[in-house]
Amino acid sequence: MNMPAVATIAQTISLSVSPVFLLAGLGAILNLIAGRLARVVDRARALEALHPRSQGMEHDRHVAELRLLDRRMAIINAALFLGVASAIAICVVVALLFLAELADLRIGTMVALLFILAMVLVTLGLIFFLIEVRLSLSATRVRVELLERERR
Repeated sequence: MNMPAVATIAQTISLSVSPVFLLAGLGAILNLIAGRLARVVDRARALEALHPRSQGMEHDRHVAELRLLDRRMAIINAALFLGVASAIAICVVVALLFLAELADLRIGTMVALLFILAMVLVTLGLIFFLIEVRLSLSATRVRVELLERERR
């Protein structure tokens, strides 16, 4: 097996810089999504503690919010899964770029398809993230009775 020249390795490193920057951005997005998940879990735990002591309309509000929080957790989990799967695919793309160069493999089509898959996964993850944000905004409406200007 012929060893590639340093210039060839340098060119491969240059080719892999873009996917590595993509990984850095994806890491920031995953950190944001994980933070949202933590906040939702904290809110669910707080409501679970209040749930047994509540009655009437307050109890109904707690149940409705717990259902919504459960749905949000599922959506956030899906977004995290898709983002991590995308990051793994990008890591494999970078590894394949080097492997192809070192072993003189002709796997350009496979690398391109894997990168396309990574982009589809990150896009789906971002769509799930958008759905979760919209869901959380719909859940944070202030109740009308709390918006009264005057005390009765």
